[in-house]
Amino acid sequence: MGSEMCIRDRSYVGVCMEGAVIVLSCIIFSAFASNSTPTIDTSITTVTMIWKYIGEVIFNMLVLVGLIKGADRVVKELFGI
Repeated sequence: MGSEMCIRDRSYVGVCMEGAVIVLSCIIFSAFASNSTPTIDTSITTVTMIWKYIGEVIFNMLVLVGLIKGADRVVKELFGI
């Protein structure tokens, strides 16, 4: 009973830490993404601007996913979950 409770407590703390790290990752990401606002370049075509914007959005999403996956892995290794 005692060891089962310890494992359950460790899992609960691990999940709470994962949540906290995900929130922190989202805050860091929003600061990172807000600095890279799209610029209007009138010398390129509209289609090129759209593809450039889509590329930036996809890159930012990949950065966010990488941050969250890395944080999840670190917390799981830290708590042995």
